[in-house]
Amino acid sequence: MLTKFVIENSIKIDFISRVPSVYLKKGRTKMKKLPYGISDYERLIENDYYYVDKTGYIEKLENSVAPYIMFLRPRKFGKTLFTSMISYYYDINAKNKFEELFKNTYIGKNPTPLKNSYCILKFNFSGIDTTTAESTIRGFKMEVSSSIETFVKKYGLDFYVNMEQEAQDILNNLIKAFEIQEKKKKIYVIIDEYDHFANELLSFRTKDFENLVYKNKKIRKWYEILKKGTETVIYRIFITGVAPITLDSLTSGFNIGKDISQDFRFNEMMGFTKEELVNIMKSEQIEEKEQEKILPIMKQSYDGYKFSIDGKEKIYNSNMCLYFLNEYKAIGDVPRQLIDVNIASDYSKLGKMLDLCKGEERRKVIEDTVAGKEIASEITQKFNPAMEFTEKDLVSMLFYLGYLTIVGQGFSKPKLQIPNDVIRKIYSDYFLGYTSKRANIQADSMDTEAMNTEMLLEGKIGKILEELKMYLTNLSNRDYTRFDEKYVKLIFYALCKNLGTYLVKSELEISSNYSDVILIPRTNQDKYYGILIEFKYIKKEDYEKNKDLLVLKQKEAKEQLEKYKKAEEIKILPNLKAYAIVAIKDELHVEEV
Repeated sequence: MLTKFVIENSIKIDFISRVPSVYLKKGRTKMKKLPYGISDYERLIENDYYYVDKTGYIEKLENSVAPYIMFLRPRKFGKTLFTSMISYYYDINAKNKFEELFKNTYIGKNPTPLKNSYCILKFNFSGIDTTTAESTIRGFKMEVSSSIETFVKKYGLDFYVNMEQEAQDILNNLIKAFEIQEKKKKIYVIIDEYDHFANELLSFRTKDFENLVYKNKKIRKWYEILKKGTETVIYRIFITGVAPITLDSLTSGFNIGKDISQDFRFNEMMGFTKEELVNIMKSEQIEEKEQEKILPIMKQSYDGYKFSIDGKEKIYNSNMCLYFLNEYKAIGDVPRQLIDVNIASDYSKLGKMLDLCKGEERRKVIEDTVAGKEIASEITQKFNPAMEFTEKDLVSMLFYLGYLTIVGQGFSKPKLQIPNDVIRKIYSDYFLGYTSKRANIQADSMDTEAMNTEMLLEGKIGKILEELKMYLTNLSNRDYTRFDEKYVKLIFYALCKNLGTYLVKSELEISSNYSDVILIPRTNQDKYYGILIEFKYIKKEDYEKNKDLLVLKQKEAKEQLEKYKKAEEIKILPNLKAYAIVAIKDELHVEEV
């Protein structure tokens, strides 16, 4: 209900930088540092960074699943830190540091019999140069050889890494040498971001992806050798990544791993729960009144992820939360830019992923997601890049990348939707860019300052409607063949999201009906205007046949708005303007209600 939404988002923050009173008070205990950008567990603990304790999952992983595990999550959800943590926990060479590293954690107080019992062989494929086909293959081999050299030095093995050999041969020879030299020791293999380089290729150079990943036997052979190693010295494997798009093609020889990504028991293993986020803020000595101001913003921007239908809680993007809190501490206020620029480039892949699916299916997915609709779809667990991408494949990829999340269960399929405002803004930007190209308009040319001034201070929408009209005027007749009310609303919605000053809600339930668009000021709701809009659309040819349609549509829109305005959920907004808008091709007929 809107009542709840408005109350949760009644944020009254002056965006002029200030230092919160909490940071001015003296006599506080020393605060732990925020672990923003820290992915090495030892460094985090030794340098007194705050740690959100995920060590309890070690016990769960050992007791409930297979020894060879695959775990997928979107980028920047804490995968690298988690793999670092388990590597220190299981490392036989870190036995003397166990108390120092884990004394304040769940697993430190409840260790398993397997602690400090493995030699850790760790690979991280996130840094491979994918500029060319040659650099990609070379980068894969260099990561394999470098990681094995580190392993050899760390555990004192008599082994020479021959760079003349292929990556699979280097791994195979290491396994043989270890088997001979270390009769009583076992290896735990950890692979972080197994698919990163492959996803880069898929996003930006599809042909190279096909040649290097799907057709190239060297990488697949490497995984076959890894599997063979489980027959002798490799006892456990933990693999992280983002998506299973390359699972068949990249690891076809490795068919022993159990994918637990959608297992409800591990829904909260990475990312932050609300309780974990609140505990971080308490550690930073952010008082309750400050929390009440920033929690709704963080919830709206970074929360909403659910990776299992039966998962207990929705999850916050951990990296984005740490970025927000780090900025909040530094400037004493909510950061103007809610998306961390260090990971903004990750979101640029949305368009490339959407392009994998062609035609009507692609268009439908774009429109439904931007409109905020729930999409009922099975989630593909294994992709075949050699086959044409279907609508189900596209929706599944958007889920794995964090652009969609599970919101419920239909009769036979999960329901998916955009998780939060940050992702919603990315979709809106894409849709606006997509529509701008079709309309031959410069997408970033709109005067947002003038629009915000008019809308927030006066409750008027003249300037943003001028922008909307420009889009409608420049679209081709071909575009108008399937044009309807939904398209007008989507363009307007995307323009409003671009303003950055409003919570833009579409199809929000009000008195058992669904409003087209409601704009709620992010701040100072007692001072700034909210705006409620009802759209109607008449095809040009229909209007030419019957001019009375305009009056009928205007009457219908105004009646709906009058009904909305009487609802208790709307009455709590102190300043509200309502407009009925009827579009006839590129003509906009506007009435204030």
